[in-house]
Amino acid sequence: MNPLRVSDFDFDLPPELIAQEPPAQRGMSRMLVMDRATGAVRDSSFAEFPSLLNPGDLLVLNDTRVIPARLYARRTLLRDHEKPTGRIEVMLTEAVPNPEGENLWHALVRPGRKVAIGERLVFPSASGAIELEAEVLERGQFGERLLRFEPVADFYDLLERIGHIPLPPYIRRDDAATDRERYQTVYSHERGSVAAPTAGLHFTPQMLDALTARGVEIARITLHVGLGTFAPLRVENLADVRLHRERYTLPAAAAEAINRAVAESRRIVAVGTTVVRTLESAAADALQAQGTALEPHSGETEIFISPGFEFQLVGALLTNFHLPQSSLLMLVSAFAGREQVLASYAHAVRQRYRFFSYGDCMFLQ
Repeated sequence: MNPLRVSDFDFDLPPELIAQEPPAQRGMSRMLVMDRATGAVRDSSFAEFPSLLNPGDLLVLNDTRVIPARLYARRTLLRDHEKPTGRIEVMLTEAVPNPEGENLWHALVRPGRKVAIGERLVFPSASGAIELEAEVLERGQFGERLLRFEPVADFYDLLERIGHIPLPPYIRRDDAATDRERYQTVYSHERGSVAAPTAGLHFTPQMLDALTARGVEIARITLHVGLGTFAPLRVENLADVRLHRERYTLPAAAAEAINRAVAESRRIVAVGTTVVRTLESAAADALQAQGTALEPHSGETEIFISPGFEFQLVGALLTNFHLPQSSLLMLVSAFAGREQVLASYAHAVRQRYRFFSYGDCMFLQ
């Protein structure tokens, strides 16, 4: 049997099906329901979601909060032959913990060709006042840089003032004021993501209340989504795929709820691929420690889930539709079968579902 290739996860998507705006009302999305055992699909709406869950199911949410991670800077050190350039886009991708307590961030810089190690970037506000400064410490591939920001009173509050919501590149417009609310789940809490856990964007407080009234237990974990999750895979074979690390936290309450659900043979329903990656990483860590119960902890994961993966915890999945040839599509294919998933995507295209972050969703059970 030939090894799977990245190109085996391609599909045709008309550009007009890529959602550029959220639905008029949160939660008013369509939902494609798949039976994993047979591959059968049917068209539905997210409003039906509570009826698809059983009393006693454990629904796991990712409560990460998206930060305004897109910043615009100016260079301050120009070589003698250089002319002043326009603004530099700096996309924060991951905070870097360090023993010195410095404010270090991995970032993507565009255009980055001339931004060298040792340069200082300044970040003005709308009024032109310099609000923030950073030094370039390291230079990587594809515009990657390591930045050290000068100390400020509250870095995250400053980002709220001068930063922009980091809409994905397939949303071909500038961020708007409404994106500050709509590109955020209603249960977001822990700041640190540079992309939304998009399956959670469909939920409203009323939906969460309806699920609780049905007898569904709800637990929350945190995985801070980095751009690496959505970065193009620059290899041909799945065996060569390596993902960026992402930080996660499994709180005590969530660990206890998951352990109880497993002990009582209750179904665990993941809201989004970020929850799947967190739960299955935690399960793998427990097995490696020669135990079965999950322990509360924080850590990093670079788990890559593709066909052939054996799921330990997740029994059902709510997710949005993902990009062709992406690691997220491979994760969904591992959960429900590549051929079945690609067939369901072809159905979604024929039925004119809306794709990607602001698009419709899919429930695999």
